[in-house]
Amino acid sequence: MNVVYSTYEAKARFSEVLRLVREGTTVTVSYRGDPVAEIRPIEKAAGTVEEHFARLEKRGILVPARATRKPLQVGAPKPGALARFLADRGD
Repeated sequence: MNVVYSTYEAKARFSEVLRLVREGTTVTVSYRGDPVAEIRPIEKAAGTVEEHFARLEKRGILVPARATRKPLQVGAPKPGALARFLADRGD
């Protein structure tokens, strides 16, 4: 089922438009009689995160990294580093 609202009506009755969309109705918004937008329910993606990433890769939205990188190694802070930092700031 498709319902058409003018931009004025869609703005004035936005809560109603959203209710219709939540119920599964596609709403078309028109400007001076010409359709300009369509508001429809989104498809719920089923599956795991990995399956979602695979779908995005297939559509060309997601590009996998070429090579893996080594994780950054964070060294232990040098003694007195915080005191020097605060002294430089004037605190």
